[in-house]
Amino acid sequence: MAKTTKRTKSARAAIDRDKLYDLAEAVKMIKAGATAKFDETIEVAINLGVDPRHADQMVRGVVNLPNGTGKNVRVAVFAKDAKADEARAAGADIVGAEDLVEIVQGGKIEFDRCIASPDMMPLVGRLGKVLGPRNLMPNPKVGTVTPDVAGAVKAAKGGAVEFRVEKAGVLHAGVGKASFDEAKIIENIKTFVGAVSKAKPSGAKGTYMKRMAISSTMGPGVHVDPGSAM
Repeated sequence: MAKTTKRTKSARAAIDRDKLYDLAEAVKMIKAGATAKFDETIEVAINLGVDPRHADQMVRGVVNLPNGTGKNVRVAVFAKDAKADEARAAGADIVGAEDLVEIVQGGKIEFDRCIASPDMMPLVGRLGKVLGPRNLMPNPKVGTVTPDVAGAVKAAKGGAVEFRVEKAGVLHAGVGKASFDEAKIIENIKTFVGAVSKAKPSGAKGTYMKRMAISSTMGPGVHVDPGSAM
């Protein structure tokens, strides 16, 4: 443990908190500081010049990372009959209808992504208060309400990342693992930042991407020049 702590302190000491680093340099530093005994997640946080309380300044979407997230994503699907069979065949972890609604209402949420066929939405709509705060509510805008449940399951399993700006204008997501090589992390981050850039809402005024930082689960954060990530 002492060795890990020493390496972590060394990593923190190497970072200039007032400097904006080029993305490639920042990724190198983050990997060096990821010294935990597990494969740490690489995370991106972006401060956006928006006020999501206004409908025309909401930022949300989904992006398929070219190198995946490295995370085993557990997917639940609300579907019946043939659609349920398609979801299972595509690798869904949990599939159900009224029975799954009861499980979720009971507080048992053992999944990271939730998908629904359109005909199930009147049923799933009852779960807004449970799934909404966890950012798990299926939504057609991000492809989680769709007749192509098999395609949505495969996308979720293959590296699709949903993003949604929070009240303070901050948006964050996991974009890979510390075990990924630098080139793959950089490619994932650029893909993610590109998707956020394309999702710029009509009501956004002034500087859209104000600040950006990357970090690992246990390591220090590094401020990145957003321009180097475009």
